[in-house]
Amino acid sequence: MYVCICNGVTDHQIREAADNGVSSVAELTMRTGCGSNCGSCLEMAGELLARARAVHDLPLPMLKVA
Repeated sequence: MYVCICNGVTDHQIREAADNGVSSVAELTMRTGCGSNCGSCLEMAGELLARARAVHDLPLPMLKVA
């Protein structure tokens, strides 16, 4: 689904950006252009980015044991 209509940024691109280390909406805007025009998508983009980052930031207790 398109999140930023102005710049054609999709939810998939936001999740991909999170996979590549993007951790803030400002950085997402710099890398994808999301929210750089009218800004009405920033709230949704931030929520999607936070959810995507939460998946990557899950604690992995087994890594401490390894």
